[in-house]
Amino acid sequence: MHPRSRPVPRRLLVTALAVVVGSGLAGCDVADEPAAAPPGTESSALQALDSVPVRGRAPRTGYDRDEFGEAWADTDRNGCDTRNDVLARDLTAVQFRPGSDCVVVSGTLADPYSGRTIEFRRGEGTSEAVQIDHVVALSDAWQKGAQQWDDARRTEFANDPLNLLAVDGPLNQAKGDSDAATWLPPSRSYRCAYVARQVAVKLEYGLWMTAAERDAAASVLGTCPDEPLPGGAPLPAQQTPPPAQQPYPDCAAVRAAGAAPIREGDPGWNPALDGDGDGVGCES
Repeated sequence: MHPRSRPVPRRLLVTALAVVVGSGLAGCDVADEPAAAPPGTESSALQALDSVPVRGRAPRTGYDRDEFGEAWADTDRNGCDTRNDVLARDLTAVQFRPGSDCVVVSGTLADPYSGRTIEFRRGEGTSEAVQIDHVVALSDAWQKGAQQWDDARRTEFANDPLNLLAVDGPLNQAKGDSDAATWLPPSRSYRCAYVARQVAVKLEYGLWMTAAERDAAASVLGTCPDEPLPGGAPLPAQQTPPPAQQPYPDCAAVRAAGAAPIREGDPGWNPALDGDGDGVGCES
């Protein structure tokens, strides 16, 4: 019987296309190379790393998986939960449950973390062989900025395909909530792509790294300085501060600019405008 097919979300199709395009390119591991970034947004992960803030780890106090919303919610409203969306994206030879175009019951995973081929079969005692990893773990995110987010932002993060990979179940369990300083995939050929994805996620969501994590990421990416950011995530725009306003020469200039009355501390303040010393100039 031919497997049932179903529409895959646009954002997952983009990632899948990137895998195909990247398979012919050189690099640390090409299984997860992104599609070409729009003009002006190209950046290597090593360059982008400089834009990730470095701070200490906040306490884990208050963390609970439920803080990131319902597990595997259908955030893109395609009628299928995120876990099945990712399985359909990352497995090959996918078979769906009879009568369903969503529930994946079997498929083959080329596991990026171990380099092994894993046969997935849904069922008690077998589903755990393939798990969906949050590349930046939820607990790690909680301790590096996500505590400050609202519920909607945390749910979005927990279901963002950029941060999700189908992987070897036991390795996912071994990783836990580790960052790059304490865990890397056993498959050395995938480490560049793995760390690049962590950098892209942290930039996308404004999360920070610890100094040890940043050093570990730099060490990995130093071996593949041209490794791109997954999805062509752009570097944060550099904000150029506006030039300081020159003091107004007289009250006529203040009134012409519509800034009267002007107070001490306002842009263009000039003490010479304050004839009575009350901190307010050009009052009449």
